[in-house]
Amino acid sequence: MMPAMSLIVVGVDGSEEGRKALRWALEEARLRKATLRVVHAWFPLPPPAPIGLTPPTAPAAEEIGMLREAAEQLLAHELSEVAGDDPGLPVEPKAVEDVAAQALINEAKDADLVVVGSRGHGGFAGLLLGSVSQQLAHHAPCPVVIVRQRGA
Repeated sequence: MMPAMSLIVVGVDGSEEGRKALRWALEEARLRKATLRVVHAWFPLPPPAPIGLTPPTAPAAEEIGMLREAAEQLLAHELSEVAGDDPGLPVEPKAVEDVAAQALINEAKDADLVVVGSRGHGGFAGLLLGSVSQQLAHHAPCPVVIVRQRGA
């Protein structure tokens, strides 16, 4: 018999890797009779401007509202696409205004497990991009499952 868990957190971002992580987390939550918290992080600040260019301005309140709405729509779409109308377990969808790694670390504070997909950016690209899965592996307050693509 599998040990029970009360909460599994999974990060989604609209990618196929995120959907694979969601599928895996749904099945694990069903097996362990856990609540599934599905998190989509969004961050409203633009990236810094290259040296010598005028830095971009922060988005206006109405733009932030549109970004929040888009994040909630993406979250609803991903859940509907993967879990359907009745996932058969308690699901907590949560759109969080933060960078992905920090949002998932915060949401995992009361979790038994956190699950993410991996895009497979290893080596130099992974170093430059700052892998969310790497950040979680080092800083999450609970065990982490990284759902990788086959052959990655």
